[in-house]
Amino acid sequence: MVRQSSSRVPEPSAQDAAPLAGILTRVRAARPSLAPSERRVADAVLADPGQVAELSIHALAKRASTSAATVMRFCRTIGTGNYPQLRLALAAAAAREHALGGERAAQGGTDISPTDSLDRIVNKIIYNEVRALEESGAALDVDALGRAVDAVAKARRVDIFGVGASAFVGQDLHQKLHRIGRMAFIWSDRHAALTATALLAPGDVALAVSHSGETEDTTEPLQAAAERGATTIALTNDPGSTLATAADLVLTTCARETPFRSGATVSRIAQLAVVDCLFVGVAQRSYDAATTALEETYGAVQRRRRPTRRTG
Repeated sequence: MVRQSSSRVPEPSAQDAAPLAGILTRVRAARPSLAPSERRVADAVLADPGQVAELSIHALAKRASTSAATVMRFCRTIGTGNYPQLRLALAAAAAREHALGGERAAQGGTDISPTDSLDRIVNKIIYNEVRALEESGAALDVDALGRAVDAVAKARRVDIFGVGASAFVGQDLHQKLHRIGRMAFIWSDRHAALTATALLAPGDVALAVSHSGETEDTTEPLQAAAERGATTIALTNDPGSTLATAADLVLTTCARETPFRSGATVSRIAQLAVVDCLFVGVAQRSYDAATTALEETYGAVQRRRRPTRRTG
């Protein structure tokens, strides 16, 4: 007699539990680099991880309009090894999402819709931003961050590249470094950035910010900086991107982009959090001098503010 395969999610073992952490983060990070057939599997997983956890491999393949072999390749690509392990990871992730957010988690999983109330829009945006910060913190490579801190702290100069929304993040890092006396520059124009790289040398740092990691205005200057021998750092949401591949050190975020572009704000918030971690690490290396510089730069602005009028 042939036994029917059970759809029950397998129980986790202690050995399996560790690599399953952050499965949705890994799927989102891998998605841009996947083949179209595997990307459809990723989309199905991200759309409803709890429901996919209950599907057989053939049912998921049908939902994604692909084959069971492609689902297996997808499992290996994201590091789960096999399909039962993927189901286990998705069940755990779905339970965690529900525990963290309840009804808000369900609302946060989709983009803003035309019928959403203002209250629901607030819930969705705040939920997505909080999750982006939590997931970015969990996925951030602290060893790479430490080496980035070392490089920036020792650098003669730091050149920062970014365009569009990423330029705002670069400006934030530039201002922070400048306030503690570090020589830093921000370049949001491609030609100006390429010109700046001609003055870089070994020991200098070039840091590029790009959510996708595929913006040529950002990737090309970073590659040029690498050719000059500078230490290169990428801040991106895609660890498999062209920008990440070109960099010596990669700092990743885990922001959920959405078709309505609310994800553009989420990505900046996640990037700004990583920038804060980098800056504080650098400032800590020269704690007394940095504290003095921050106080003096703060005072320079405060002295020029008009006194607050008291009414009574």
